Amino acid sequence: MPKESSPAAKREILDALPRRTLLELLDRFELEVDDRRKRAEILDRLEKSRKANVPDVLDALSRKQLEDVCQHLGLDHGGRTKSVLVGRILGTEPVQHGLGLDRKRPTPEVRPDGTLTDEDAPVDELQPPPPEKLTVEALERYLWSAADILRGSIDSSDYKSYIFGLLFLKRLSDVFEEEAEKLIAEGEPERIAWESADEHQFFVPLQARWSKLQKTATNIGEALNKACSAVEEANSWALEGVLAGVDFNDERRLGDGKNRDSVLSRLVQHFSKVSLRNAHLSEPDMLGRAYEYLIERFADDAGKKGGEFYTPNNVVELIVELLAPEPGMRISDPTCGSGGMLLQCAKYVQKHGGNTQNLVLHGQEKNLGTWGICKMNMLLHGIVDHRIEKGDTIRDPKLRDGGELMLYDRVIANPPFSLDEWGIEVAESDPYGRFRFGVPPKTKGDFAFVQHMVATLNIDGRLGVVMPHGVLFRGSSEGRIRERLLEEDLFEAVIGLPPMLFYGTGIPASVLVLSRNKAPERKGKLLFIDASHDFEAGSARNFLRDEDVQKIAKTFHAFEDVERYARVVELEEVQKNDGNLNISRYVDTAEEAERIDVEKAVQKLRELEAARVEAEATLNGFLEELGYGT
Repeated sequence: MPKESSPAAKREILDALPRRTLLELLDRFELEVDDRRKRAEILDRLEKSRKANVPDVLDALSRKQLEDVCQHLGLDHGGRTKSVLVGRILGTEPVQHGLGLDRKRPTPEVRPDGTLTDEDAPVDELQPPPPEKLTVEALERYLWSAADILRGSIDSSDYKSYIFGLLFLKRLSDVFEEEAEKLIAEGEPERIAWESADEHQFFVPLQARWSKLQKTATNIGEALNKACSAVEEANSWALEGVLAGVDFNDERRLGDGKNRDSVLSRLVQHFSKVSLRNAHLSEPDMLGRAYEYLIERFADDAGKKGGEFYTPNNVVELIVELLAPEPGMRISDPTCGSGGMLLQCAKYVQKHGGNTQNLVLHGQEKNLGTWGICKMNMLLHGIVDHRIEKGDTIRDPKLRDGGELMLYDRVIANPPFSLDEWGIEVAESDPYGRFRFGVPPKTKGDFAFVQHMVATLNIDGRLGVVMPHGVLFRGSSEGRIRERLLEEDLFEAVIGLPPMLFYGTGIPASVLVLSRNKAPERKGKLLFIDASHDFEAGSARNFLRDEDVQKIAKTFHAFEDVERYARVVELEEVQKNDGNLNISRYVDTAEEAERIDVEKAVQKLRELEAARVEAEATLNGFLEELGYGT
């Protein structure tokens, strides 16, 4: 039951708003802060400003934002108008309990036979029973079955673009219609409910609404492309370019007009059979979870080609457990793919009771289609306030502020292994000074990404990155880079992973943890962990189990030796080995050989020899009796 309405403190109200809205309030009230990137600084400035008083702040918010504030404060977020919500937040409007209606229900009339007239029956009795809630498992099966419609028509690595695009359009349209119907039920004019962008988190123009698309019989690809463009244009602040990589009218992939209409019509009708409204979902985050399921299934189905933008979830969970992000931190993934690592950081914070509202999530992705998938993934998880840039991280880093690279508390990544043509021409004269430890070889870009990540750490920052084993011991320029990183005592841990964890490659991988500010007891030391033997074997690839992830994380945070598994090594020992980080040099995983008692072994041998002589004599006796003696 919602709590009784009482005046809310200004800070409580501001805490409910995403950073983008807070920045809009700064501009509206002409307020300045030293660093617009710092949420805490923005909140303090708004809270202390007399100009930005509570009524004016609330007046500047949309109806949807006011609903979010009410939910954050534990208040009923239903209401006919903005004024009702504002009054509730200010404590001037009493909460209506029961059904939460804003008007008194008329007393029903009674027929002569004692029954109620239909039109006057209580609302409860007129409402049909609610539809069965859609479960995560049912939704996952339904979405994956959409791939069957495309199977045989287009390459499996292209499935994701069309299915993700339609899923996103359907979700936006269903929620928009749900919001509009709710507004009308609460007394808003239909024109406002269906045409006012201020009343919706995402506005869906008429031509992009699913009811309209569902009725399209010809030129469906063109209609879907126009729908995508219209949605992007209406919500450019969050969706610009997100659906641009999906071309539903692509003759090369979908065939001629007749074939395109046939395939797309079946897809649209397939998605029409399931409601993605909030009221019909059994869990608030199930769309995001189903989306992750699809990403993983596509990676499995398409092998390397489909998996190149996806890191197996158990590996992501491991690195996040090692980095242990906290509320208020700035986190970056310079090769973010579909966004799984950033989302896992948010889940980790939430799981540990932290507030994800003030978590800053940034990323950059080179592939346009994958960038769009990442943006959709973020939005379907309810993370609106994020920054995902398009472009090549090495050649053109986009996460900048005032011409300088932005700095982060945590940096996490799984860059492409040993990338050829990674951008050596840029590294030799890099304007951001990222390659001060050395320029990697032209055909292996691993240390280019590591150095970029180091360059974007703040003074207390820590990074976790997946790397091929070769970076641990390859010589020449890579050896010199390792030695210089060691000289600055940046390496904190080197962890060897099991083989065959990643899609399309059997190359053994490792996780490197580097830190700008190691704890005093860790300075001048490295932790080596050999986790290569702990996994669940699969037919196509292997998997880290939950217990494997927890064992590695526990060992890392304890930073202690574990027999035949982990060892804390002094930096001097590694430097004496010319900076070689090969785990087998430092962690002996071989089973201890059984100690042999020589005296007992000799005695046993003599007993066996005596037994052999006796058996031989017996055998010769039998042979003589049979006439075969010598």
